[in-house]
Amino acid sequence: MMPIFLGLGSNLGDRRKNLFDCLREFESDNRTEIRRLSSFYETEPFGETDQPRFYNAVAQIATDFDPVQLLDRIKEIEKKIGREKTYRWGPRKIDIDILAYGDVSLDLPDLVIPHPQLHLRRFVLIPLKEIASRFFHPKLNKSIDEIIFECQDKSQIRLIIKAAKLLADLK
Repeated sequence: MMPIFLGLGSNLGDRRKNLFDCLREFESDNRTEIRRLSSFYETEPFGETDQPRFYNAVAQIATDFDPVQLLDRIKEIEKKIGREKTYRWGPRKIDIDILAYGDVSLDLPDLVIPHPQLHLRRFVLIPLKEIASRFFHPKLNKSIDEIIFECQDKSQIRLIIKAAKLLADLK
């Protein structure tokens, strides 16, 4: 199966619990398996900065969902955990983005893969590098190291919980 990477974020309520609830939803689905999980990082909000800090992580999953089916499943999980519609880049209990789906490039009205802002956000790039040091962006034709080097985002990212501890807590 091709590597699929999801960006996870939460800045409302119990951020750690929200991310764990999200991961458990994926694990409970017999069509999805979490293969790797980054550490949890506390990060500054992106875009709209007048809001609480986020907990962010990246998960590598395996699934037999195609990209559109995966997006539908993500929306179900976000709704179940309590995501409510706000404004662009607003606070949220959970946010799940498809960062990459193997080497698939897709440009649909509701889904663009790889994520169109992946290369602009350190809060995604740092945890992605942690679990996929050989990640290669299929549209930019650049390695994760090249993307991080060129990234203009200088926001603070602070390690909160190391991945080994997270995986033990998840099981």
